[in-house]
Amino acid sequence: MPREAEARQLGRRLIWFAVLWLGGVGAVTVISFALRLWLAPK
Repeated sequence: MPREAEARQLGRRLIWFAVLWLGGVGAVTVISFALRLWLAPK
């Protein structure tokens, strides 16, 4: 049983890592797009 619990915990950590990483990438994308629209010559 301990091995299953470790595997489950590892899976949960990997999912959290992926979610936080994608959230960070998404935030940078949104900010860069907003800055591009704001600073773009008209």
